[in-house]
Amino acid sequence: MSSLKVIRKRIASVRSTQQITKAMKMVAAAKLRRAQDAVIQSRAYAEKLGQVVAGLVSEESVRAHQLVQVRTSESRVLLVLVTADRGLCGGFNANLIRKSEAFLAGTDRSATLSIVGRKGHDYYKRRPVTISEHHSGATGRAAVELAHGIVAHALTLFIEEQEEQVDAVYVLYTRFRSALSQVPTLERLLPIEAPAATTAPGREPAGTAAAETAAAPTAREYLYEPDRAAVIESILRRHVEVKVFQALLESTASELGARMTAMESATKNASDMIERLTLEMNRARQATITKELMEIVGGAEALKG
Repeated sequence: MSSLKVIRKRIASVRSTQQITKAMKMVAAAKLRRAQDAVIQSRAYAEKLGQVVAGLVSEESVRAHQLVQVRTSESRVLLVLVTADRGLCGGFNANLIRKSEAFLAGTDRSATLSIVGRKGHDYYKRRPVTISEHHSGATGRAAVELAHGIVAHALTLFIEEQEEQVDAVYVLYTRFRSALSQVPTLERLLPIEAPAATTAPGREPAGTAAAETAAAPTAREYLYEPDRAAVIESILRRHVEVKVFQALLESTASELGARMTAMESATKNASDMIERLTLEMNRARQATITKELMEIVGGAEALKG
């Protein structure tokens, strides 16, 4: 059994750690509220823009656009990996890295990484993977500028004919569901594909003729000002930027939710450990007192004899 001094030191150390984890949980919870509001607000805009793009790509003329036309093969791909700058958020970064490794190992394609976040960069910089660029995580206005820079780099590799040209661009991020649930999600950015239609409650189940008819994008007549080609080019580029920006917002909210959950669990574990150590300390103190009493009684009996 450990000495009382050692146990008291351990209790003080665990209590100090508990104060840190509790403070980190409160900070993450305060930031999560704003991040969650930003995600919810941006989803409405992204969904509406996706519907417009779905209507555009249903036109035969738009399908021949360089951002929409599917290449004959995907021999080279660019993967935009969105991780966190810091740890202490449970399995947030580990799940992303595991999924990215499965994506890189699942095909014979040559892949290049564009990494957001220090954790992903620290992991892949020691491995035989080509990293074309690395960014630190950003929020607010900086996230808009970061998304613009990432898309500009991806479009350069996708459009321009050069040695590093890629045939497809994917983004891997963590989609926010709730503070307790975050899902690593892989989506294709380029070439642009029509967003998948979701079946609302009360509609026909997937696989039926009615569902397939409802899922097909409806071609619409649009009026373009000032120029049709310029408007389509702008909308398609904006669609890609919005998807990357949405991924950054989702990742930020997911990181905060994962950190809040992890710190809450750590705080509870610290409380349980303090209770166990306190019980062990009381037992050690009782054993010490009992030993001293036995020594006193034994000494008194020896003096009598």
